[in-house]
Amino acid sequence: MKIYLDNCCFNRPFDDQSQLRIKLETEAKLCIQEEIRTGNLELAWSYILDYENSKNPYEDRKELMKGWKKYAVIDIQENAEILKKADFLNSTGFKKMDSLHVACAIISRCNFFLTTDDNILKQSEVPEGIKIDDPIGFIKEVLS
Repeated sequence: MKIYLDNCCFNRPFDDQSQLRIKLETEAKLCIQEEIRTGNLELAWSYILDYENSKNPYEDRKELMKGWKKYAVIDIQENAEILKKADFLNSTGFKKMDSLHVACAIISRCNFFLTTDDNILKQSEVPEGIKIDDPIGFIKEVLS
């Protein structure tokens, strides 16, 4: 099973852990990463992850996230198909950067797009061939 984690998902452990939701999503995300590390899940990576991570002002966080790229089974680069899919997703209500992430996941043939972004999770239009979920929902559906 191939999954795509967006930037906010990768960065969840750096958020305020005193909030229960954030703490639970962090634990779920760490469990998912262990499944990736052991080869039970396949990770897709993209140029958008690289771009957003390069803007992270915290060098330690930037380096930690960059280290996950080596586990990716695919590293998708910008192309006309992604841009076309992203334009369509943007027209259905996804923000521009979010539409690029989701387009990369779709073109990479991911089964799941994982995020902690409420705006993405609330989208009524679920793109073809992919399920959008948060780390907790993914654990409950797939890994339990």
